[in-house]
Amino acid sequence: MKDENIAYRIKRARETYKDAEVLYEMGSINSSINRLYYAAFYATIALLLDKNIEVKSHNGVKQKLGEEFVLKGLISKDLARKYSILSDYRHKGDYDDLFEFDQEIVKNLFDPVKEYIDKMESLLSP
Repeated sequence: MKDENIAYRIKRARETYKDAEVLYEMGSINSSINRLYYAAFYATIALLLDKNIEVKSHNGVKQKLGEEFVLKGLISKDLARKYSILSDYRHKGDYDDLFEFDQEIVKNLFDPVKEYIDKMESLLSP
């Protein structure tokens, strides 16, 4: 069951990334940010599940990512910072009134998010 949950989260991360691409192409920039964040979130959850680390909130995910993977040198600070920025952007895009992200900022997030998902998957147990 655990392996199935992990595989599901990785699959969901990849699908959500593709959703972000479609939304971006349609001009739904804030929605694209939301999907990029959740793509990274699902990949992170897969890794935490793999390592038997329980979290109860989005902030808990960020905290455990830092404690268990960045401080131990398994994930670069730069990659973790990108996750944190995505989290902040998602919050801003979802909850700030009358706010729309610049298309160029969002366009430049796609490659780092793909890299992030790939890194999370590479850290999963074989």
